Amino acid sequence: MVAMKAWLRTKRQGKSQEQIAKMAGITQQMYSKIERGEANPSVEVAKRIAAVLSFPWTRFFEEDEPDQTANRRQTAGGIEGRQRT
Repeated sequence: MVAMKAWLRTKRQGKSQEQIAKMAGITQQMYSKIERGEANPSVEVAKRIAAVLSFPWTRFFEEDEPDQTANRRQTAGGIEGRQRT
């Protein structure tokens, strides 16, 4: 499953999903799926959404969100530590 794009919600700048979708030339349903992490945008759609919300379009294709990576490392370290004791 695609990771939830919670960061995308924070970029809305008070705009509704419908407004962003219209400005990006996609349906509100598609934008909602992208925001919830149920679908990944094509490069073209990523560029249009990013232009509307003013962030680098490549953000959609970054493997991990920084806070998720840190959480995984902490969890993995905790598990490893417990297994060694």
